[in-house]
Amino acid sequence: MSSSRITVYSAALVIPVTAPPLIGGSVAVSGDGHILHVGERAWVTSFLTAEGLDFTEHYWPGVLTPGLVNAHSHLQYTGMADVGREQYDGFDEWAAAFSVSYDRGHNWQADAAAGARMLLANGVTSVADIVTDMEAITVLHDAGLHGITYWEVMSWDTATWREKGRAQIISELDQIPATPGAGLSPHAPYSLDTVPLLEIPDIVRQRGRRLHLHLGESSFEGERMHAAGHSVDDDAQPWHFAGVESFRALRALGFGTSATDFVDRLGVLGPDCHIAHGVYMTARDRALLRARGTSVALCPRSNAVIGLDPPPIAAYLREGSPIAVGTDSLSSSPSLDPLADVALLHRLAREQGYTDRDLPERLIAAATLGGAHAMGIDVGSDRSGYLAVGALADLSFFALPVGAIDDTITTLVEHGAGTAAATVISGELVWAGPDWTGPRPHVNTA
Repeated sequence: MSSSRITVYSAALVIPVTAPPLIGGSVAVSGDGHILHVGERAWVTSFLTAEGLDFTEHYWPGVLTPGLVNAHSHLQYTGMADVGREQYDGFDEWAAAFSVSYDRGHNWQADAAAGARMLLANGVTSVADIVTDMEAITVLHDAGLHGITYWEVMSWDTATWREKGRAQIISELDQIPATPGAGLSPHAPYSLDTVPLLEIPDIVRQRGRRLHLHLGESSFEGERMHAAGHSVDDDAQPWHFAGVESFRALRALGFGTSATDFVDRLGVLGPDCHIAHGVYMTARDRALLRARGTSVALCPRSNAVIGLDPPPIAAYLREGSPIAVGTDSLSSSPSLDPLADVALLHRLAREQGYTDRDLPERLIAAATLGGAHAMGIDVGSDRSGYLAVGALADLSFFALPVGAIDDTITTLVEHGAGTAAATVISGELVWAGPDWTGPRPHVNTA
């Protein structure tokens, strides 16, 4: 490591996430893009000076956090914002509008690149990006973002899957750039037959990759209950002995099993898998996610646009479920700013009766470490999602006045959307807004 390449980013408030917030804190970054020290500014700078290490310091009068993690998005749909600007009366109405726009044809590569630039301008350094068209497969690699590219798998019936689907999906998975990471996204329990859903996790796990799927987004996936309050299945033969070909067939046969229980029986869930939405979930469903170590990326603004119920955020928090934050795409959301979803989650949690004072800090953790944990990038030599020695120097700066710590964090949660001032990935400044007072970006993202 060259001492001349040490950079110190100081701020009026530094929020490490895995350590207490610091008024007047600093993050020292080594030349290889990893964090060298985190602490009070006086300690960090005096330590470097005492060691005889040269460094360049940049001070920001606002807030410094770990880079935001968008745990669920479809960047290729950035050009479909006309769909996301409307309000719908349920999933079917939204899906019809989506299909009309999708079928018009788009430049998926250009749209995905535009979405990546929007992420950087909102302080996002890592993303779980689901890709449906091969033209957009390299967007994270090309933009220098961290995270995982998930190739979407949908609409395979058992016969076609056995004939050519498995081989095709393996070939497509191998085309995803290894950097930053790759995985498969079996779209949803209702869009694939049982056999593909059984085999996709094996394909992924044999290669040490990751899984990500939509689950509990539509009311169709929720558990069907008797008026007496217990599952329809309580009085019937367990569905997994009935040889059902798909989740839709299961419903047609009268089983009330939830989609969460369905995919769990197929071995889809696990610590190497995270789900998006998690709206239509019973306490039993949420307990299954916890038991399997499966995180849920909450996308409340997307749910609201489509006309769905809000996610049960208060229950997730009370029960200790691992949560993350996602924006979904511009085809169902007003922006790609995770802090706008954080603000809505804050309001929903209070409306649902969550009164604990820790709510703002827990939501900031969900939008950083929670998303990194969902994708498994919170561990290893290139870990991220928090500010600590040895982690990647993925940093986000926000133009907010700094006062008392609790008040400032609450302001970031409730009003932080649109305040991103600069974004650093692996120690390199990759985006800076007009209010940024430090150096200009090393990477041209215009």
